[in-house]
Amino acid sequence: MNKIKTNLVAFLLLTGLIAVANVKIQAQAVTPSAPDALVASLYKVHNQKRGPFQARHAASVYKYFDKKLADMIHKDIATSAAKHEVGVIDSDPLYDAQDMEIKKFAIGKASYESGKAKVLVTFENLGEKKTLTFLLVNGSSGWRISDIDYGEGRTLFGEFKETTP
Repeated sequence: MNKIKTNLVAFLLLTGLIAVANVKIQAQAVTPSAPDALVASLYKVHNQKRGPFQARHAASVYKYFDKKLADMIHKDIATSAAKHEVGVIDSDPLYDAQDMEIKKFAIGKASYESGKAKVLVTFENLGEKKTLTFLLVNGSSGWRISDIDYGEGRTLFGEFKETTP
């Protein structure tokens, strides 16, 4: 009887350790240490329909965006889902488009200046060449996206500021 208890305790401890290790590995995979790796991770989950712009995964927005922008995105997703309306984000923010046929997709290496980083993402959508500039800040929880510059004076942060009274 004593041997059964010992084996059961060992089994439970081993199961717990495996679970903790699995959570830690997943957390490390989601929060890469390099800005370009964070952007690549965001596109990966987004293209798998598990990204932070999906209502059921909206809480993950804080893993990729700084708090200020993440709060705005999260609120927009929650409000638009509750009202069954289109929110501020009315197209795919990672491709700056509603209709997509993406080709020649590339994520550039990060460039650094004054503790901040920029990552260029280039692609062709429906024959039009696009370049998005991801602006990142390095905070206590690592690199996070503070804005996406779409060019021509448009940014993701600016889209929210225009709708705020």
